[in-house]
Amino acid sequence: VRFVNVTWDCYYERLKLQYECWDTHKRNEGILRGYNLPVLDATYNALMEDLEQSGLLDETLVLVMSDFGRTPKHNKDAGRDHWTYCYSVLFSGAGIRGGTVHGASDDQAAYIAADPVNTGDVCASIYHCLGINPSMR
Repeated sequence: VRFVNVTWDCYYERLKLQYECWDTHKRNEGILRGYNLPVLDATYNALMEDLEQSGLLDETLVLVMSDFGRTPKHNKDAGRDHWTYCYSVLFSGAGIRGGTVHGASDDQAAYIAADPVNTGDVCASIYHCLGINPSMR
């Protein structure tokens, strides 16, 4: 089983733009809308198109995730701090059915409201896509 991890650490962008990439404790919306999200959108879409055109999408699992989310409300610096109670993970490729949503948050995206998905569920899904029995010990 082949595994590739791509980490976007934004080293050059941090130097040039003087911010901490995805760690948006300050200027959250300006950083995300002004740089991070347009770049993510373009690179993610290019990757998906390349995988589809090369015939590799069905055998490639692509995840977009972090180790935590962001507070539902801005702090005093117009940023958002670390938040572990509710956040998103994007799965695509590897036979994943597109357009499917599992779980739901409350109106503030602060807490899980229905059908919780935990780290074990995410890991089990990854194992399943890799052909590994998630219950194997």
